[in-house]
Amino acid sequence: MQISENLKEELLKFLKKNKKADVVTTYLFFLEKKLKINPILFIREKKIYQSKEELIRFLEDQGKLWRETEIKIQFQKESVNGQTTKIYICPFTGKVFGNNTHPNPQDAIYDWVSNCPENTERVDGIRVKRFFVSEDHEVIANYIVKRREPITKTVFSSAVTGKLFNSKAAVIDDFTRNQIKNIPLVEVPSQNRFEIEGGFLAVIQEKLQEEKISSFVEELSGSPKFTSFVEGWMEEEATG
Repeated sequence: MQISENLKEELLKFLKKNKKADVVTTYLFFLEKKLKINPILFIREKKIYQSKEELIRFLEDQGKLWRETEIKIQFQKESVNGQTTKIYICPFTGKVFGNNTHPNPQDAIYDWVSNCPENTERVDGIRVKRFFVSEDHEVIANYIVKRREPITKTVFSSAVTGKLFNSKAAVIDDFTRNQIKNIPLVEVPSQNRFEIEGGFLAVIQEKLQEEKISSFVEELSGSPKFTSFVEGWMEEEATG
């Protein structure tokens, strides 16, 4: 086994910071750095995966991350149309209510001007309730705006939370921010709260074979900087 000088420096920093780290813990730290393993916990499943990418790929393959769906977008209902015969107009904003598009247009315009921020007219400190009324078809025609037809849009729903997003990327971003948590490799084998995904467990078991750990220790023993740590591990093994 060969360990680069940069990785040896990282190992040395780790050991100086964690003076009681045993050989397996140190070896796991080494594997995490060398193989760029970034374990994550999928909180909802209470399961640990080798990496975020592995989990996302698995969930996408299973159809358990996002679903494509369609939504219908309705645009604002017309305030005035070709069947309108009487309109009530706010003189401050131009807001209009038609007698066939609103169930109570006179009450509506009264409420509107009573609360209209642009209405600065006051009598005895109280907003005036002034508005216009017209039954002139030419005046009414000025307020007719053709309503846009509803449109159908493809969006994506999270298979985990059910929330809607505009794109798959947005679903994945929300998932990674709220549904997963990083966990150091050194903590994975010793914990018993969470299940380890089968493929990841096989990787850990394969890497933790005794001869591979021995090869790791042998490589470090050739560097004087690690002598005290290697001797400590050997003492632990002898007295263990």
